[in-house]
Amino acid sequence: MKKLYFLSFFLLFIYNYTFSQNIVVNGGFENWTGGVLDTWSSESGTTITENTTEFTEGSSSANFEVTTTTQGDTDFRQSVPVTIGTVYDVSVDIYQVDAFSRARIYADGYQNYSNETLTGQWQTISYEYTATATGNVEFGLRFYDNAGFPGSSTIIVDNYQVIAQSTPTLAITSPTDGLLTNLTDIDVMVSVQNFTVAIPSTGDGYIEYSIDGGSIMDKFDTSTINLTSLSPGVHFVDMELVDNSGNPLSSPVTASVTFTIYEIQSLPFTDHFNYTVSEALAAQDPWTNYFTGDDVLINAEDLSYSTLSGSGNSISFDGGGADPIVDYTATSSGSIYASFMLKVTAFDASPVDGYFAVLRTDGGDYASRLWISPTSTSTYRIGVSNSSTLTQINSPTTDYGLDEVIFVVLSYDIDNDTVSAWINPTLGGSEPVAEISEASGSSGNTFSQFLIRQSNATETPSIVMDELRIGTTWTDVTPATLSNDKFSVTDLKIYPNPTSLGYVNLKSRNGSAFDVSVYDVLGKQVIKSSVTDGKLDVSSLNTGLYIMKISQEEATVTKKLVIK
Repeated sequence: MKKLYFLSFFLLFIYNYTFSQNIVVNGGFENWTGGVLDTWSSESGTTITENTTEFTEGSSSANFEVTTTTQGDTDFRQSVPVTIGTVYDVSVDIYQVDAFSRARIYADGYQNYSNETLTGQWQTISYEYTATATGNVEFGLRFYDNAGFPGSSTIIVDNYQVIAQSTPTLAITSPTDGLLTNLTDIDVMVSVQNFTVAIPSTGDGYIEYSIDGGSIMDKFDTSTINLTSLSPGVHFVDMELVDNSGNPLSSPVTASVTFTIYEIQSLPFTDHFNYTVSEALAAQDPWTNYFTGDDVLINAEDLSYSTLSGSGNSISFDGGGADPIVDYTATSSGSIYASFMLKVTAFDASPVDGYFAVLRTDGGDYASRLWISPTSTSTYRIGVSNSSTLTQINSPTTDYGLDEVIFVVLSYDIDNDTVSAWINPTLGGSEPVAEISEASGSSGNTFSQFLIRQSNATETPSIVMDELRIGTTWTDVTPATLSNDKFSVTDLKIYPNPTSLGYVNLKSRNGSAFDVSVYDVLGKQVIKSSVTDGKLDVSSLNTGLYIMKISQEEATVTKKLVIK
């Protein structure tokens, strides 16, 4: 019996050592050479010394003196190998000597913070990290200054751990959660650890999953799931490990991922915001939220400027929140323009400069920004920049007041790398000299997105925006009246789409007939029809993705059609 007991203990020790060891080297901060901490790298914004009087394990800890307000100079890192799909428990003990700084876990990205109000005591901050690839990943900390930072603040750190979970884990390694993509075919990749997925009774169990809340399907391996011809919008995948009888494990093991498919709009693009009042702009077909928070909302108001009157509705936003974007045809030469009517209705009590509209590149750069620069709590000026600092403001003698409607054009000259803006230009005329311009420090840009930014209460006042136009010429975005714009992608409704009924309905504010051409993915025309009753017959089409070219009078739009 003693031998069996010893063997069981030995096997348990080997198991725990194999699956529960800390993969970070010198995570207890015990090893120092000449007063320098071994195996870790740090930056100039912190001074690290050994502390042998305050620790949670071993005989020493690391004393961090934060000496900068530049967060990017305080990173503390170590690169360690991880395995795709494995879930790791990341934790670290923090002792806040004062409340003037705080620490944040880094685990292949910035995660949870310490609580700076818990001074004079140890606290543990943690994060559950799932590896999305096999290879080296950086773990560590970043330090942040807090209010009243006097130029120096001290935090003691001990017991940094990254430990692989030894219980069954399930991870969706692709797509990444929150992915924004214009691809309609998505591969869902799965990783399972400490659990054998197989046909019932030949392994530990199997996977149950559903797409967009649909029927539950069984999966007896970890091969890739191919999703094809997905419609634009938000999609989600839910998964769970079950035993051989199809029951959840005693401690349920689940995974989920949400991603959004957006459509690329053809230029010129016009949005009259003809949507349901109080709905989120990001919930509408052309738009997608970037970041999270309060939504930009559809507003029951049409603005008017000179001979231009809004139709449909408008949008309203203020303070901090999500940043909705619309994607349009990538443009890498000439100029890209955006115009809209603007009304500022209220400022914060202590307003400061803030940009609220952005022409964004395909690389994610905010290369052309439009600013509101308050001159009082009831007046402001318009500015432009190519960076996060306001550099150019309209004529210092021209202030605009609350509830005043103005017409603004924002532009980026891609060939000459210049940001420009016009306020209240003549509509329907030729392009005048820009009222505000700035030479850009970047070049070789390709523009593909328009973004509405909600920063915070002091930078983003209460704003109403109407009649957004994006194009590659001045005339695209400065029509004399609405008569130049019979209908647009936002006025046209196609439903149901996807369809399995053998038809789709077409509807717009204009009652004229539609001329419709439908093409398969190889570019072959499969339907050509004139639709007078609002119903297009698609019963001859096989299951799959098609492109519809729809014309009404002189206006034309292109839309995707999915046949189920």
